[in-house]
Amino acid sequence: MTSEERRRQAQRQAEIAEAAARAFRILPATPRDLRSGKEPPRGPSHRITSDPDTVERDLVRLVLTLVELLRQLMERQALHRVDQGDLTEEQEERLGATLLVLHERMASLCSEYGLTMEDLNLDLGPLGRLLPPPD
Repeated sequence: MTSEERRRQAQRQAEIAEAAARAFRILPATPRDLRSGKEPPRGPSHRITSDPDTVERDLVRLVLTLVELLRQLMERQALHRVDQGDLTEEQEERLGATLLVLHERMASLCSEYGLTMEDLNLDLGPLGRLLPPPD
């Protein structure tokens, strides 16, 4: 890794840490959130609890999850437009190439942070998984 790459990575980490710090200032911890680990939780947590050592990865996971959700919605909309015949052949080709590049970039970002696409599919409890199953 070159010194320029290290500098950019350090700058990116500082930006992510600042974003996380702003997010936690918006949602300050309550005394209930700061309980010792000895007593069991009394109900579902309504606040984010994160390990300071993994906050960057957790934040990246959340952002990539939202981006993947939007990417899949765009892909479904594009397929609908193709099925309706709203696009010329050139537009269909360009759209397909763009969606392929977006998918490849998502996979690249996931691997850069040690995530898989399945890691982005959050479990919403009784609502099920966030993302639809892959086709």
